[in-house]
Amino acid sequence: MFLEHKHLYRQTYNKGEYPGKEFMIPFGKASLRRDGTDVVVVTWGALVQRSLLAAQQAEKDGVSVAVLDLRTIVPYDWDQIASLATRTSRLVVAHEDQMTCGFGAEIAARAGAELFEYLDAPVRRVGALDVPVAYAPVLEEAILPQTVDVLKAILETARY
Repeated sequence: MFLEHKHLYRQTYNKGEYPGKEFMIPFGKASLRRDGTDVVVVTWGALVQRSLLAAQQAEKDGVSVAVLDLRTIVPYDWDQIASLATRTSRLVVAHEDQMTCGFGAEIAARAGAELFEYLDAPVRRVGALDVPVAYAPVLEEAILPQTVDVLKAILETARY
């Protein structure tokens, strides 16, 4: 089963030329959307664009941020996560799911178990509040993680 994020359908930043009927996103192969040296943000879905914006803002504060778009989470590209986290020594996992039992918790737990000796800061997660997502746009914005939330996590992790 492959699920796509409906929010991404009408976003202008997602528009591009039709890649053709043979185009397929490779399962389990992440895409490095931005390279950086201080912190890596591992993300997917709607948080990719918000993480890219946060990375641009962090750069103004002198923090170089890599943004890794997993694209698929089952399977996911552990090798790229491990490589970037080892190189930067700092990892932020940003996802739109709730903090409790969201898939980001699995990535953070595995990083803590397998990459602890390479990390100079705790793995930080950015996710939705542990409440049902509301339909009202104002409430939805308050519940789901925004660019400012990702930026805060990046800066706190970089300064740890």
